[in-house]
Amino acid sequence: MTPVTITKENFETLVLQSEKPVLVDFWAPWCGYCRRIAPVVDQLAEQYGEEILVGKIDVDQEPELEERFQIEIIPTLLLFRDGKAGEPLVNPGSKAQIVDWAGL
Repeated sequence: MTPVTITKENFETLVLQSEKPVLVDFWAPWCGYCRRIAPVVDQLAEQYGEEILVGKIDVDQEPELEERFQIEIIPTLLLFRDGKAGEPLVNPGSKAQIVDWAGL
C-alpha cells in the first residue's frame, strides 16, 4: 500500500471518518528533509497498511489544512485516532522513532 494524497476535499472522509488510525505527513516538495524521510513514510504505509492509513498533505497545495493544524515546521507527522489528532512529531529522526511515537 502507498500513502494516499490528502486534500481539503477528502480530509473529512479519509481522516476524520476513518475507522483505522491515520498517520498524516505534512510535507512540501522543496523540503529536503521531507524528501529524505519520504521513503520511510512509504515503508510505513507498506508495512502497517492493514493497521493504519498513511497519508500525505502537501502544505503548498493545502494551506488551509496546514493552518488548521498549526503546522509551523515540516515535516510534521500527526496521528489521528477516532477523528482526533494526537501530539505532533516534528522532524522525526528515524523510522524507529515514528513507529514508537505511533504505537505500531
